[in-house]
Amino acid sequence: MALGNHSTITEFLLLGLPADHHTQALIFVLFLVIYLLTLSGNLLMILVIRANSHFHTPMYFFLNHLSFLDLCYSSVTVPKMLENLLSEKKTISVEDCLTQAFFVLASGGTELCLLAVMAYDRYAAICYPLLYGQMMNNELCVGLVWGSWGLAFLDAFINTLLAWNLDFCETQVISNFICEIPSLFPLSCSNSSVNFVVLLCSALLHAFGTFILVFFSYTRIVATILSISSTSGRRKAFSTCSSHLTTVSLFYGSGFLRYLMPTSGSPWELVFSMQYSVVTPLVNPLVYSLKNKEVKAALKNMLQKHLKRLR
Repeated sequence: MALGNHSTITEFLLLGLPADHHTQALIFVLFLVIYLLTLSGNLLMILVIRANSHFHTPMYFFLNHLSFLDLCYSSVTVPKMLENLLSEKKTISVEDCLTQAFFVLASGGTELCLLAVMAYDRYAAICYPLLYGQMMNNELCVGLVWGSWGLAFLDAFINTLLAWNLDFCETQVISNFICEIPSLFPLSCSNSSVNFVVLLCSALLHAFGTFILVFFSYTRIVATILSISSTSGRRKAFSTCSSHLTTVSLFYGSGFLRYLMPTSGSPWELVFSMQYSVVTPLVNPLVYSLKNKEVKAALKNMLQKHLKRLR
């Protein structure tokens, strides 16, 4: 990618977090603990799924990739935030900022697609249980995952390529803890209207396209569950979707609000960014393990075997 005219400004200041040293020390400890829990929780989920042959099904195949994606997503944002909390300068170079913005957008876009794919998987399992094996065969599952990554990275590449050609010669302060494409537009002294339109169109097509698939899938799922005569049957069918619905609500809600709201330095921008880039990767493995008896049993067995080996 060709670098634009960034001669006036070579770095940005990430000033979204409190400047008080005592407060920063507390925030550093808090987010270091969150990051370590995120890494351990998602790694544990990946190990459990791969080690247990009972979990070699489409649902857990997608969950395995979701955990890996959350590892990547958290690692794109939190380490730089922790570094800035310990640093006096709070700076990030223009090149590093644009690189981080690329991976934030690519990771978020992949998660949107993957959550839509998981919704379709639940639709196939509940609405067409007898045809589920044919509908969600191995080739389709692999293709859906790679398609999610490919589409998201293409979207991020286009938007970041346009951002690389902007001239940054105004204020260099970003009122956030990470670099995101929308945060760069107010800092540019060149015309960013094309960038804004492309980002808006890609957000609408990417986000709403996947949301429509999720909405359609769960409309059919709810109708099918309500038609089940047995109360225990309805409860069991709904329990397989509750974890995914929780994740969808957390991620889609904050992501939509962050990328569709105008960038104005509002504290809500920081809250929404924190929600989908830090909190959601931490919560996902907890949601899927605490609400899933099979995962909890597998985790318990794996920990017991590990403890026996230590003895």
